[in-house]
Amino acid sequence: MTHFDLTPFYRPPLGFDRLFDALDTADAREVLPPYNVARLDDTRSRLSMAVAGFGEDDLEIEARGDRLTIRGTQETDAQSVVYRGIASGNFERHFRLADNVQITGAQLDNGLLHIDFELQVPEAEKPRRIGIGKRLKAA
Repeated sequence: MTHFDLTPFYRPPLGFDRLFDALDTADAREVLPPYNVARLDDTRSRLSMAVAGFGEDDLEIEARGDRLTIRGTQETDAQSVVYRGIASGNFERHFRLADNVQITGAQLDNGLLHIDFELQVPEAEKPRRIGIGKRLKAA
């Protein structure tokens, strides 16, 4: 019997849609630069991307609708390199943001680009306690 992995279709609590990340990496190649997504608490998350060799002027972060784009442009190194273990050159990474996720800040620290997100749940979608035997007010 064939087993289908449906986890890319479930929306994770971190605010990213895994389906589109899975499609980006479906060819099993390592996509650079590498990144982590950490859950800070129930509503806050942080994307940390390894951008060694890039300065603040070399990086561009753009949020448009539900799409986050991170670009890095770097001048090519003209010196003769015997061994290249540090990736260099330009990159562009795309992430699809979940509904109600807002970017709250970005910082570059020791070769890591940190982008902070917060899930802002509208009042109408927050859980509320209903008392037994009490009438609800008409809206």
